Amino acid sequence: MSEDVEIAERLSFMCLDRSAQDALKAAAPLVGQALGPSLDRFYEQVRRFPETSKFFRDEQQLNGAKSAQEGHWRQIAQAQFDGQYVEKVRRIGATHARIGLEPRWYIGGYALVLEGLIHAIVKDHGARGRGWGKSRKTGAELGAKLSAVVKAALLDMDLSISIYLEVLEGAREEADRKRLEAEHEQKLVVERTGRALVALAAGDLTGRIDAEFVGEYRRLKDDFNAAMDSLESALTEIAANATAMQAGTGEISQASDDLSRRTEQQAATLEETAAALEQITATVRRTAEGATRASAVVLSARDEAERNTEVVNQTVEAMGAIEQSASQISSIVGVIDEIAFQTNLLALNAGVEAARAGEAGRGFAVVASEVRALAQRSAEAAKEIKTIIATSSRQVSAGVELVGRTGGALETIVGRVSEISALMGEMTASAQEQAGALSQVNTAINQMDQVTQQNAAMVEQSTAATHHLRQEAQELNRQVAKFTIRDAGGSRAAEASDAGSRGTPIGQARSRISAFAMERGAERVARGGGSARTATSGPG
Repeated sequence: MSEDVEIAERLSFMCLDRSAQDALKAAAPLVGQALGPSLDRFYEQVRRFPETSKFFRDEQQLNGAKSAQEGHWRQIAQAQFDGQYVEKVRRIGATHARIGLEPRWYIGGYALVLEGLIHAIVKDHGARGRGWGKSRKTGAELGAKLSAVVKAALLDMDLSISIYLEVLEGAREEADRKRLEAEHEQKLVVERTGRALVALAAGDLTGRIDAEFVGEYRRLKDDFNAAMDSLESALTEIAANATAMQAGTGEISQASDDLSRRTEQQAATLEETAAALEQITATVRRTAEGATRASAVVLSARDEAERNTEVVNQTVEAMGAIEQSASQISSIVGVIDEIAFQTNLLALNAGVEAARAGEAGRGFAVVASEVRALAQRSAEAAKEIKTIIATSSRQVSAGVELVGRTGGALETIVGRVSEISALMGEMTASAQEQAGALSQVNTAINQMDQVTQQNAAMVEQSTAATHHLRQEAQELNRQVAKFTIRDAGGSRAAEASDAGSRGTPIGQARSRISAFAMERGAERVARGGGSARTATSGPG
């Protein structure tokens, strides 16, 4: 229905015909005069009530609305009920609906404005109405003006409320349409999301929402699909990691078992080593004590050799004196031999002289013969003595030489004994140092034994934990196997499983675990000090 037809029906129904419109136009000057005070009163009420004052931010906006109202009422007073008027009323009603101004407030405004207009028209009628006949005529005019003004106000109010209701009805219909669309979309969302959730509850992670959602549901779809992608990716990684962890824990378990056996063997070896070291320490200690006693004996022998050297020196001196005495005796024997020779010559001369004397010299000849015999025996004795002295001198010289050589040998022996004494002192000190070092090594070995025992206990705990972890990995694999993932994810999981089964990091960990006890033992020995290292390296 067009606006002209719509307004024509209303005007016809309300009997707001041309005569009524003429009466309205006749009242226009009075309306113009009373409109200002009436609107002032209306907007004063607007200021008083928070429900109406809240629609105006300041006085300037309120005065603008007042001016617009005054122009609108002047148009009504001129009976300009055309399409432009209807469009203007439609905008006003739509604005009221848009800002949420309820009809009760502007119906009250119509009442206040009508009150002022009616009072002005009645007052003007009272001022002009005098006399019976004239009063009857002006009464009809008054009725026509009042009814025309009231009809025009009610027409304007009807149009405003109708438009307000149309806007509300349109908003309601739009809300119903949107509600139906939302219900349909919500039903689709619930159905497709429920289908995906059912698949998820069944362990199928390949399900995605492929329907087109609108509005905020599109974000729900995107978030759900992204969550499924993340969940599938995470589960794929978990599957790969669980496979790798199962393989790794298997190798770690085997390595832990091997380490446990080696640790037990090492503990037994350390116990045997500790016992052997205790025996070696006792032996070295006894050797050190024997070396100390031997050093004392060597020192005593050196003192005796030094004293014997002095005796030999004295013997050499005595032999030298004997050699000199033998030389002197040889000289004396030479003199005796010379005397015997001279005596023999004298005896020969005496015998010659006795022979010359004849019988008188016979006695003297006998004496001379005896003297010559004695001289010969003396010469022979002197010769024998000389021979004996020469032999004795040679023997004394040989003895002196031998004694000298004996003295040199004794000095050499003293030097060697001194060297032996020094070596024995060094051996004694070395043996004592070795005994102390072996004692430290023994202490270190005992500490290593304790550490190894602790390591053995730790390895047992680690082995038990590894077996438990392997069982957990197997259980995790069983749980992960309940889910269905896409082929690409499955391929990635298989690749991760193969990469985990190669076990390069696990092999390194196994090597480190295998060397753990030996490294700890080496650290203990290193902390034992340099003497322990010297003692362990010395015998080798």
